[in-house]
Amino acid sequence: MKIPLALFFSFLFTCSMSVAQSRKVSVSVIDQGLKTVLAGIQAQSHYNIIYSDDVVQDGIKVSLSITDAPVSEVLRRLLKPHRLTYKLSANDMIVIFKDTLAINGHRISGSVTDQQGNPMIAAGIILQLKSDSTIVKTALSDDKGEFILSDIKEGHYYLQATYVTYVPFVKEINVNNSDLALGRIILVEGNKVLKSVEVVGKKAFIEQQIDRVVVNVHSLISNEGANALEVLAKSPGVLVDENGSITFKGKSGVMVLIDDKPTYLSSENLATYLKSLPASALDKIELMSNPPAKYDAAGNAGLINIRTRSTKVTGFHATISGSAGQAVYPRHSENINMNYRVNKVNLFANAGYNERKGYRKLDLQRNYFDEGNRPLSVFKQRSYFIPVNKNPTIKGGVDFYASARTTVGMLLNWSSTNEKENNPVLSSLYNGQGVLDSSINADNNTNSKFTNTGVNLNYSHKFDSLGRTLTADFDYVGYRSKNSQSFLNKTFNPSGDLIFLQHITNSLPANIDIYAAKGDYTYPLKKGGKVEAGIKGSYVNTDNEARYFNVVDKNEIFDETRSNHFFYKEKIAAGYLNFNKDYHRLAIQLGLRAENTNAHGHQTGNSVQADSAFTQTYLSIFPTAYLSYKLDSSGDHKLNASYGRRIGRAYYQDLNPFITIIDKFTYFAGNPFLKPQFSSNYELTYSYKSTFNTTLLYNYSSNIQTETIEQAGNIFISRPGNIGKKEYVGITVYLSLQPVKWWTFNVYNEGIYVHYKGNLYSSDLSKGKAYWYGSITSQFTFGKGWSAELSGYYITSTLMGQFVSIPTGQVGAGVQKKILKDKGSVYVNGRDVFHTLSPSGKITNIPGATSNYHNYLDTQIVTVGFTYSFGKLVTNQEKRQTGSAESEESRVKK
Repeated sequence: MKIPLALFFSFLFTCSMSVAQSRKVSVSVIDQGLKTVLAGIQAQSHYNIIYSDDVVQDGIKVSLSITDAPVSEVLRRLLKPHRLTYKLSANDMIVIFKDTLAINGHRISGSVTDQQGNPMIAAGIILQLKSDSTIVKTALSDDKGEFILSDIKEGHYYLQATYVTYVPFVKEINVNNSDLALGRIILVEGNKVLKSVEVVGKKAFIEQQIDRVVVNVHSLISNEGANALEVLAKSPGVLVDENGSITFKGKSGVMVLIDDKPTYLSSENLATYLKSLPASALDKIELMSNPPAKYDAAGNAGLINIRTRSTKVTGFHATISGSAGQAVYPRHSENINMNYRVNKVNLFANAGYNERKGYRKLDLQRNYFDEGNRPLSVFKQRSYFIPVNKNPTIKGGVDFYASARTTVGMLLNWSSTNEKENNPVLSSLYNGQGVLDSSINADNNTNSKFTNTGVNLNYSHKFDSLGRTLTADFDYVGYRSKNSQSFLNKTFNPSGDLIFLQHITNSLPANIDIYAAKGDYTYPLKKGGKVEAGIKGSYVNTDNEARYFNVVDKNEIFDETRSNHFFYKEKIAAGYLNFNKDYHRLAIQLGLRAENTNAHGHQTGNSVQADSAFTQTYLSIFPTAYLSYKLDSSGDHKLNASYGRRIGRAYYQDLNPFITIIDKFTYFAGNPFLKPQFSSNYELTYSYKSTFNTTLLYNYSSNIQTETIEQAGNIFISRPGNIGKKEYVGITVYLSLQPVKWWTFNVYNEGIYVHYKGNLYSSDLSKGKAYWYGSITSQFTFGKGWSAELSGYYITSTLMGQFVSIPTGQVGAGVQKKILKDKGSVYVNGRDVFHTLSPSGKITNIPGATSNYHNYLDTQIVTVGFTYSFGKLVTNQEKRQTGSAESEESRVKK
């Protein structure tokens, strides 16, 4: 009998609720007290509405305009923004009480409509900190156009509302000691924008965050019409050399990602791709000298993440670009970026082609001495490198928005480098008295083809609006390399008679396959902060072969002494945990990552070389910690501290012990006994707004991996080696000023002291050196679409292992004009205007010898180019292209 009775009373309560739901009221108020509005509802509906004064406080004001709506709907819209709720009893009594499920912190509420008052469903709501534009919260408006942002701390913010084909709404707001009701936000269609509409809150060029520095690409007018590599070169602490190689805060080996996604490109091909990527496709650049635990621990120089714009397009949109340059020889490049969006599917692609003929002249001089430091002989060499490169690249993918919270995607990329290089070399040998002993003319030629193919499958799901997410990635990257070389050496006596002829050819095929998978989970905490966790696994398989031949009477004879076949396999399993939370002015972030590595190398033997193998297994722990403290209530003055531990694993090819011939007197050899390099990085940064920051930094590294030079007779053998320990201490200073409206300049300086201590080929190594690097970039904005830029940098003598460079630098300038209603631009740029960039120096710590080198490069370049965009950009769902093979891919060496 108990069950039927319970059902009966449940039926009576449901009927009562149904009757109550049918009662309708009308409300039209603006900034009126909630108590007064509730009294009006009570009079219209004949409900008895009860509450306490500490629940419905006198200061609560509401705004609402609704006609003939159910009481339940009216109460929901009035109470929810103030974290209140109600219960309807069976005796026509409504009890109002605090919503105990509401998250701590303040709420910001409002609604979004068009100019006719129609609700804008799924309008994007973005809340950003005023101090540094950090995104705090995001939401989508509901079916009534309403939105609520919960758990908002007191402070100054920018709130932005966006919708397809409508002009974004931006408003500066202050959250004090109560919730904030914004009322109705009216969006204006794009073709009805009035000239009086003002853009609020332009982003600063750089923003200091707890674990990274963010560079806002479009804060510099001169970036319009530029490419991604040029934009990267303007970022503080980043140096891009004449070959497109990237260093960060004086350290090489930086890992570059795009949208948290590995590029699957070599350093040379990455530079080509970044040159083809227009700045208009970029949003920001994240510089992380101490990357958080979410990222792979590989890369002692840190990480650079290039984020593209998250806007998508309806229909078809494209950007085309092209350029032609003249150095010693001409060069040209063409590129097209395309995007097509229809319903839940977004297709995107990039195709580019770059062709150039390069030029480099290298002068070497090596002096040899006996034990009494008396001259024995002198070696002088002049080499010319004239490569002809053809680089096609294709990158494309698809994002499928299965629902508002679930996205699956696929990314494909392919690139190829075809190079033919002619390398004539003239070498001369002199005795201790400076008399010519012999000379060698070499005609060296290289034909190489390198291709890489990458496939990425990704998945992303948002469980709720609070930020609980799960992402997964599966990657395959395949590299195929085919190289063939010919070395023809003719030796002459001082009279010019041919006394020896040597002809060597080789074939150097190489295959590298990388498989990787990872998953990441983010869980927001109820009282603020969040926890992140993830796992990753990768497998790498490499196959390198060297087949050398001695050519006698035009017949190739296999040379087993130089030939080699090397296999290498590596497995890495990793997991991480990351926590961050804000405590008023103090923000903390702690992370821990573990990586277990299992590697095996095998060199097959032949009749003259024994079979050999090695195995390495090690577990490494990588903690990270970040503290950020606001020195004042506005957050203009900040103090940031960070610590991180990193690992530097060897390039796969560097573990191969076989010897590669550079020329008759210079060889390169791998080192299967290379140990991983570990480094601990400490940084303390003070920043004022986005105008000034200065950083004290310290780095301690063990098992330093660097290029070493060993002398074997009159041959120099270059091979990677572990030389010991390195300490790195310094200071960086950044300043950004706008003296007048049309002139902005950014200045970056870094002073570093580096000290090496260890052992190098049985001799002790203990040496240190300080250097200074400074750069300045000035942007000038003129009327009618004209802009100009003048930039330059200078770096004093530096030390890297055995290599000591001489000071060098360069000056660049450019002019740009926007055309075709600002959809296109044309520009003229000059790089190394005064032809002062000449990387040169000396090699030290070679027993019984000294060595000097001087490069003459074709860095003095004039480039003329254009970009043109067509299509209709609209805001849409965020792109998900996070990959899992970034650290493995970065270890492929070309």
